[in-house]
Amino acid sequence: MSHVEDKLAALGLILPEPIQMPPGFAAPFQFVRVVATRAYISGHCPLNTDGTVAAPLGKLGRELSIEQGYTAARLTGLAMLSSLKRALGDLDAVVAWARVFGMVNSAPGFDKQPMVINGFSELILELYGPRIGAHARSAVGMAELPFNIPVEIEAEVEISA
Repeated sequence: MSHVEDKLAALGLILPEPIQMPPGFAAPFQFVRVVATRAYISGHCPLNTDGTVAAPLGKLGRELSIEQGYTAARLTGLAMLSSLKRALGDLDAVVAWARVFGMVNSAPGFDKQPMVINGFSELILELYGPRIGAHARSAVGMAELPFNIPVEIEAEVEISA
């Protein structure tokens, strides 16, 4: 088991199964695209361990609190790690988290997107430490996200050759 997976187990965290797409939805793209020493990670959402989209759904600042959004961002991190594990075989193959783009389903006037996406960033730093886990990041509000999910996050990582 990898160092990162040991940390996940010690924290009692479980990587979810692959996303169960909603009926009628096709995904004509890869969730992780490896090119040379980069892995480009498509937008992920919060998942339950069985791969279903995790509740609650809705907009931050209207139906959801900052704490619920933070939890959704953390679950999104686990979903992303699950995809990376399937694509790379070993989460320790990630040698640097380069860039994270966090999107928050925001009600008009909600401006706490960075506090929500901290759920993702803090998970990555907890698992990878400050040397590998440090990343550049954006956290922006969106008028709508697919299927009314509260958070969608994409990233780019450097991987060992």
